[in-house]
Amino acid sequence: MDRHPQRLLVTGGASGIGRAVAELGVARGWDVVVVDRLPAPVGTSVLADLSDVGSTRAALEEVLVGGPVTRLVNNVGAVFPAPLEEQSLDDVDRAYALNLRCAVQCTQALLPGMRAAGFGRVVNMSSRVVLGKELRTAYAASKAGLVGLTRGWALELGGHGVTVNAVGPGPIATDLFLAANPADSPRTRAIVESVPVGRLGEPEDVAHAVGFFLEDAAGFVTGQVLYVCGGLTVGAAPV
Repeated sequence: MDRHPQRLLVTGGASGIGRAVAELGVARGWDVVVVDRLPAPVGTSVLADLSDVGSTRAALEEVLVGGPVTRLVNNVGAVFPAPLEEQSLDDVDRAYALNLRCAVQCTQALLPGMRAAGFGRVVNMSSRVVLGKELRTAYAASKAGLVGLTRGWALELGGHGVTVNAVGPGPIATDLFLAANPADSPRTRAIVESVPVGRLGEPEDVAHAVGFFLEDAAGFVTGQVLYVCGGLTVGAAPV
């Protein structure tokens, strides 16, 4: 049985993978808080524009009024697909603000409570695209940054009882994936056909992996990246 304060914060948890993680937390009996720009159907909903520093700060202050949070899933993200020559610098900045800076800001805010408890679980939502995918300059760079943070934070925080790990989803059937990969596109069909297990992943597949890292019993696992990709990272693939 878990022995630590049972509060879980999920960023971008109103839909998709984040919602599946929030549902897992509720099923485990945790006090789940979701910060998103849209109302969350699961847990306590706090509205914020996580691409904005001030809005994120206000949301975190509101969350911490309810007490420390010792479990954090930095899930929020956006893709901004484009070939390199068409990738706008504004979108590069947006990707870094939402996908990377937000994770730093949220972890900094929750860290004092984790240190005080001598326990913490941080899971960063990276992506399989960090291993290579065309048309993903902004997204891949920001998600690769999360892997770097994961490894560095694991070294910094392990002595405080805080583990930091990352999950790298492959093609998951979410609104975010389908918006960047239209169902009628030959490129999308090629992605699905290349998955060794023969299907797209579901948000619950990723939540299951996240749930492992969030457990008390996962205290000897830190600084790791777990790809939830149906086997795509085993060899060459078009995603």
